Amino acid sequence: MSKYVNQEVLVDTKYVLDNVGNEKVRIVEVDYDHSTAYDAWHIPNAILVRWREDLRHPEIRDFITPQQFEDLMSRLGISNDSTVILYGDYNNWFATYAFWLFKAYGHQDVRLLNGGRTKWAKLGLPTSKDVPRYPKTEYKVSKVDWGSHRVLMWEVLQKVSRGETGKIATLIDVRSPKEYTGEIKAPPEYADEQTQVGGHIPGAINIPWAQAVNPDTGEFKAYEELLRIYSNVPKDKEIITYCRIGERAAHTWFVLKYLLGYPAVRVYDGSSAEWNNVVGIPVKKGTEP
Repeated sequence: MSKYVNQEVLVDTKYVLDNVGNEKVRIVEVDYDHSTAYDAWHIPNAILVRWREDLRHPEIRDFITPQQFEDLMSRLGISNDSTVILYGDYNNWFATYAFWLFKAYGHQDVRLLNGGRTKWAKLGLPTSKDVPRYPKTEYKVSKVDWGSHRVLMWEVLQKVSRGETGKIATLIDVRSPKEYTGEIKAPPEYADEQTQVGGHIPGAINIPWAQAVNPDTGEFKAYEELLRIYSNVPKDKEIITYCRIGERAAHTWFVLKYLLGYPAVRVYDGSSAEWNNVVGIPVKKGTEP
């Protein structure tokens, strides 16, 4: 069985267990709802990052600024040279979202626990409810690279208007088939956060994020299986992933960029929550791109 292209960004449960007490390592759980996840149990010595409260800007729909990211990392006891291991709830959706943000803000050594909470629980590994405290650091963002990570709505609209989707750029809607066709406007877990209209961005193909994951363990499928799943996604075009708010899109971004080695992958994190709420913007229903 072949290894992933960037195998080093994934760690297994043994690696985490071996490094629970390593001062150079910070284990970070990233949750959408910490009350049902981190607060119930977490990996020993893991610190909590709340996706909504800690990573989102407090006033506008955006991520925290570089200065706010520095403040968060410093408060959590994370240094520029820390090895950061991310995992979380919802099949690592928000952990991969955080991975994306860490990379955009230039953190060098950030990794993902393959399988996240699902795998850890399945193996019955040690857990804790204790909240660790680490000495404050002086974290500094080394660079800000949104250009190779993020796509804004005007860029997507330009590609759609010019008929470039499917030609010089591949737009992947990673939501469920029912969300893609417009049958539903939000997944069941976000039933109260629906868009104004259902459907997908014209030209987008549908490859649900869940196809890349083993549902029993939460782990990514084998390299050869992932190659098969994404066989119709060309490597010589720019790839843009999107979902509803960007968390599932980041999951597929991680698969394509790090596990399969696609050279040009970005996330449209505005996703359908932005696109499908804009007056007059084109939206397509049904199974055709």
